Amino acid sequence: MKRTMPAAIAAATALALVLAGCGGEDEPTDPNAPVTITLAGWSLSTTPEFKTLADGFHATHPNVTVELKEYDTTNYDTQMTADLAAGTAPDVYVMKNLKNFYTYQNGGQLLDVSSATSGLSGVSSVAAYQVDGKAYAVPYRQDSWVLFYNKDLFAKAKVNPPDGSWTWDDYATAAKALTTGLKVAGAKATGTYQHVFQSTVQGFALAQTPDADLLSGDFSYLKPYYQRSLDLQAAGAQPTFGTANTNKLTYQAQFGKQQSAMLLMGTWYIATLLKQRTTGDADTFEWGIAPAPQFDKSTTGTSATPVTFGDPTGLGINPKASKAKQDAAKQFLTYVASEDAGKALAGIGITPAQVTDAVTQTLFGLQGVPQDDLSRFAYAKHTIKPENPVSKHTAGLQNLLNETHSAILSDSTPLDKAITDAQARAKNEVLNQ
Repeated sequence: MKRTMPAAIAAATALALVLAGCGGEDEPTDPNAPVTITLAGWSLSTTPEFKTLADGFHATHPNVTVELKEYDTTNYDTQMTADLAAGTAPDVYVMKNLKNFYTYQNGGQLLDVSSATSGLSGVSSVAAYQVDGKAYAVPYRQDSWVLFYNKDLFAKAKVNPPDGSWTWDDYATAAKALTTGLKVAGAKATGTYQHVFQSTVQGFALAQTPDADLLSGDFSYLKPYYQRSLDLQAAGAQPTFGTANTNKLTYQAQFGKQQSAMLLMGTWYIATLLKQRTTGDADTFEWGIAPAPQFDKSTTGTSATPVTFGDPTGLGINPKASKAKQDAAKQFLTYVASEDAGKALAGIGITPAQVTDAVTQTLFGLQGVPQDDLSRFAYAKHTIKPENPVSKHTAGLQNLLNETHSAILSDSTPLDKAITDAQARAKNEVLNQ
């Protein structure tokens, strides 16, 4: 899909990104000369994908070394924006999601990398990074949000586990039954855990509600999803938003240390859970993956295709890099888009942008990954809708909706008023800009 973007940069942060020219554009290059390129990453000690890609590429391109530069995962885009403005950004950097792609691309901070996308023909997420027929990033990951569940805790609470047919009402009923059953069994765990991310509510609401449109400024589609979350908090079936923030709860510990029987999270958590089981940061227990609960029965069951959400994660090239580094970086992105890179990522539990049979077999061949049919189904079959439709308004809307998320779940603003206020702010502060 072609997407044309306006020439003006709406967001104030984008103004900081408009830098003049590219470094070393006309210098001659020797394709065999040793070269080092830098790659942005985060949480390098617990997020192995960056080193996996760097090492896999170096094995076939020994003259190119990929050096990792670590950023803070929470403030990644803020730090990257500052580094791009200062001219200190790495040669290759990550688009964690689609929220800020418009800002980076329209600010002239991404090189045309269309030549590196040939290995991803038929992968729909490529279109998200295209402007006027040119690609400005290469997706290397395509996570989807699923339901992780602890089979042992379900058995202890004497509650039937997910079977692929759940709507949100089924999920809420199970969460409450699990909480009660686990208490009777003497286990200190809640039925579910909803992390503080706005995605845990808003991502599902946008993806699954018929005719929901973030860019319309009509956020009424959020109401039933927040009603459910507030009800689960009030019932004690999940920790409250305030508790999660005050106690700095992590979803990894809540599920991995068996403090909750269910967790809605992206498929990236597979890799983290596997790693933490080996280090002792997660317990060893029987677990599984089920499709995320659905809006209604029309998309439930293994004969249907469940609807979920998830932005691709892409890599782009800093146009301020020298010509030699740009050439090496394009080779790196071509490797990132290949099936070999996909299998390497699957080999550490990461879902690549292109999920083939070989990728699925690789991931489910890992020790500790559940082998049941429902887990395979949830991983491989779904309709994934973007959390962040690409637009100059997306970042502004998502920022104010993040404030709305906190206001609702902390009970500081009544639900209806919070949504009404968000709609007014969207109209006055974002959509009219």
